[in-house]
Amino acid sequence: MNIQTEKLDLIEWISKLNDASVIDKLREIKNDYSNSKDWWDSLKKEEIDSINRGLKDIEEGRTHSHETARKIYEKYL
Repeated sequence: MNIQTEKLDLIEWISKLNDASVIDKLREIKNDYSNSKDWWDSLKKEEIDSINRGLKDIEEGRTHSHETARKIYEKYL
């Protein structure tokens, strides 16, 4: 089922609800979701710069395989 179908299914289900406690829970979920910040917005400049350096490394082919990384760091795992 795709996301649009899921949403329509939920809308239909909610429209038939008569249980106030379930509606209250859904309202809480909606409010929590509306008030939540995107984690990206809470990152420090240094963290964003580090992520962007990593993405540039990927674009430029400066990566290692999982197998190579395990060999390098296996003593720490």
